[in-house]
Amino acid sequence: MKASAAIVTVLMIAATAASAAPRAREAGVRIGVLQPGALNAITDVAGVKVGQVTIVRGDHVHTGVTAVLPHGGNLFQDKVPAGFFVANAFGKFVGSTQIEELGEIETPILLTNTLNVAEGAAAAVEWTLAQPGNEQVRSVNAVVGETNDGFLNDIRGRHVTIADARRAIEDAKDGPVAEGGVGAGTGTVAFGWKGGIGTASRKLPASLGGWTVGVLTQTNYGGVLSIAGVPVGVRLGRYDFKREIEQKKADGSVVVIVATDAPLSDRNLRRLAERAFAGIARTGSGFSNGSGDYAVAFSTNPAVRRTPARRSGVAASDQLANDAMSPLFQAVAEATEEAAINSLFAGTTVKGDQGTIEALPLDKVLPMLRVP
Repeated sequence: MKASAAIVTVLMIAATAASAAPRAREAGVRIGVLQPGALNAITDVAGVKVGQVTIVRGDHVHTGVTAVLPHGGNLFQDKVPAGFFVANAFGKFVGSTQIEELGEIETPILLTNTLNVAEGAAAAVEWTLAQPGNEQVRSVNAVVGETNDGFLNDIRGRHVTIADARRAIEDAKDGPVAEGGVGAGTGTVAFGWKGGIGTASRKLPASLGGWTVGVLTQTNYGGVLSIAGVPVGVRLGRYDFKREIEQKKADGSVVVIVATDAPLSDRNLRRLAERAFAGIARTGSGFSNGSGDYAVAFSTNPAVRRTPARRSGVAASDQLANDAMSPLFQAVAEATEEAAINSLFAGTTVKGDQGTIEALPLDKVLPMLRVP
């Protein structure tokens, strides 16, 4: 079997395994007060697509790529407004300065491991240049985030290729999103257990606008795990700084991608990205010194899309006011918290490059949450 075929096979197996475990809500865990969308995923925001390539080779290679496309058209020509927020900047997030300066995204958003960011950026550039209508494009702002999967993955081998990253973009689709040890979450660790990709959404009632907020997380961070307010990490006896002899580092990273169909300005999208970390904090993160904690938020609403006509003329003005933001803040906090917990619920025990990381023991956790 060729290497590429082997990777595809592993991707299918990983996606199946991740979906076999119950998601938090399916297990009876209710986070927050708002209701999720139909899929409880970032793809509940119409037009958003997700693609993932999972790379597993023996015990030593556990890595991959996750791509999020704000819409299925030409992203460079029809840019989406966006905001970016940093909770702790021990990490790499390619393209963030242009998002902050211009308030827009013009490529897919890619997530991968720390040492393969360059391949992700190259794939985003290649894909963008190849789109019909972009024949005269001379500058592309690729957007790529990362977390370090170096415990389970031979990260120095830099096993993600440009072709892998580009395939994640090209295979992106709407519908359910695989969680756990898939894509960019294949080799990640959260709170000492197997982390990974997680997703969730919230749909506001009509009286609050009816807007949808969807979140996708790449969890690779530490702290004292809390689920729906229950100190699970303490009760399981595994949390940062428990014993110096364990030599357990508190460092780690998390990336949050937020999508919404609400017509928001880039300024309010930055505020929305900032509130995502309320959800991460609720899971027990202390945002440690060595953690790269980033969030990027974008709007898919056609009224605020940065089309060629709007970029050269009058910008969109039909945007939600500041006073309408509070329900969206609540939604993003809840969806982010649930997405992070979903990544743990979907985790499976992995023997990796530097050792073994166990899955979160749901048989012990669910009784703590009084879930039958």
